[in-house]
Amino acid sequence: MDLLLKNLHANKKAQLGLGFFAGVIFGFLLHKGGATKYDVIIGQLLLRDFTVVKIMLSAVVVGMIGIHVMKSLGWVRFHPKVGSVGMSLLGGLVFGVGFAVLGYCPGTIAGAAANGYLDALVGGILGILIGTGLFAALFPRFKRILVLGRFGDITLPKLFKANHWFVVVPVAALIVLLLVWLESSGL
Repeated sequence: MDLLLKNLHANKKAQLGLGFFAGVIFGFLLHKGGATKYDVIIGQLLLRDFTVVKIMLSAVVVGMIGIHVMKSLGWVRFHPKVGSVGMSLLGGLVFGVGFAVLGYCPGTIAGAAANGYLDALVGGILGILIGTGLFAALFPRFKRILVLGRFGDITLPKLFKANHWFVVVPVAALIVLLLVWLESSGL
């Protein structure tokens, strides 16, 4: 297994292929869950339909536990990126404007475009490409904003100076309780 993982770490094409495969599976699951439908997204934004929250929280629990199991087995290494308040605010603003204008997030745009929804295909994919180009062109002007409130590569286990399982298990349990409550409330 170690040899396989070393080969995978050295093989960028295989990593991209695995990432693409995981993305296709995630998109399929978004579609099956109904999160690629405009009405479901708008229902979420209006706090009438919590399908998207349930899907995302389920993905967080599965991903969080899965990635930490793989870390414990030595299959993956974490490389957290440096963060800042400025990055979070600017990213949230760009994400929020795109979401408000079109009614999709980047993941649901890809899933809806793959389903042939013209609004996602034309408006969404085109919007992502234009937005990415604009951000790249304006990046030098954003540098001062992006470093405001820099907090480094901190993670919750680092913040609490605890073994990652002492954070993962309670957070996963709280999310599962929230999911049970959402489901039992009919939301």
